[in-house]
Amino acid sequence: MQLPKSRAEIRATQSRLKRAAVEQARRSSFWQKRLPTINLEKLEDEWRRIPILEKDSLRALTDEQFYTEFCIGGHDGISEYWRSGGVTGRPLFYPRSFRDIEFGLESFARTYDCAGAGRGERAHVSFPMGIHPVGQVFSRCAASRGITVNWAGSGASTPSALQLELIQSLKPTVWLGMSSYALHLANLAEARGIDLSTFSVKKILTSAEPVSQAKRDKIERSWGAKLTDTFGMTEAGMMGAEDQPGLGFRIWSDMYFVEVLDPKTFEPVKEGEVGTLVVTALCTNNVTPFLRWSSGDLVTYSEAEDGAGPFSVFPRVKHAHRTTGFFKVRGVNLGHQDLEDFIFRHQEIGDFRAEAINEGGLDALRLSIEIRKGIDPQALAATLIRETKEKFELQPEIVVLETGTLAREFEANIKAARFVDRR
Repeated sequence: MQLPKSRAEIRATQSRLKRAAVEQARRSSFWQKRLPTINLEKLEDEWRRIPILEKDSLRALTDEQFYTEFCIGGHDGISEYWRSGGVTGRPLFYPRSFRDIEFGLESFARTYDCAGAGRGERAHVSFPMGIHPVGQVFSRCAASRGITVNWAGSGASTPSALQLELIQSLKPTVWLGMSSYALHLANLAEARGIDLSTFSVKKILTSAEPVSQAKRDKIERSWGAKLTDTFGMTEAGMMGAEDQPGLGFRIWSDMYFVEVLDPKTFEPVKEGEVGTLVVTALCTNNVTPFLRWSSGDLVTYSEAEDGAGPFSVFPRVKHAHRTTGFFKVRGVNLGHQDLEDFIFRHQEIGDFRAEAINEGGLDALRLSIEIRKGIDPQALAATLIRETKEKFELQPEIVVLETGTLAREFEANIKAARFVDRR
């Protein structure tokens, strides 16, 4: 599937595929009850009459209702199932037809292109290889780009120490995994006296977790590689990737039609304003007609038509990171993203865990940190206490851990339990 050459080509593709998406939805008994009468000849004018599909609508369905009422029959056959993130309170397994998978593989493969990874390179994939599709699809689609793959999986399937050995011996040029796991491998390497930045990896692809500038800097410094973040959702597929660090994701708008709307009124917001992301799958809808799906992501939208490279034909979406968690400690709302960004700006710190605790009837913040060799732990702890109090108006308890402690504790986890409320 070739990249579109112009925005005009994308608009023509969207016009054709949006009509097909509505026709697909009309085959679903779920949508038959919800869709108003729409004049397909004037679909652009009538598009916003289509009701928003929210998570509560799926929560109300039993498994049987989802598969018999929401899903569409009469397709080209079920190829596999993609596990959802559990938006219904429990994970669903979305059927994907053989035609869906063709587009699904292409949408993932484009992220390699965006990162500049191509034929002759080697990829070490540390995403989980279980029932969630991300690791398997990243591995499978690499063949279409001539990229060799080691299906390592997460630390649960291939211990982190062995992953480091494989990276050292097989010399991949690309590493793929959660950003938190990239940090864990770097910390484990340091604990073993290994300098990852001297290894062969020069490109890193991450997904599924927020990547702040401080976290990006730390990963790139530790690995000696450029990080490219990617964005997708199981309901649609891999939707885009960064082409320039930190500016947001180029969205494959020839495969996914995105809208950024006011969260309360569902009216379109202006370019650059924060709104809720609404997605229509234009190609991977042969069984599951996700039409105007409200993902819950708060983002900004930019046309970003700067002509810089083949991916400039696509618009950009950037997360506002307003939905990330927080602790409330002694009346202070402490955002997880803000705290992570603050701590990772201290280059003396290798890794950390933040815990909200209650000892003696008072809430408190405990920061467990691992520090780099040659750093005075008492001096660093005193500095961190002072700066945390200045920035967040909280005086934390500091615990200095042996390097590698947190990596061992996080070993079996897909995502790091970096923030824990123990009250």
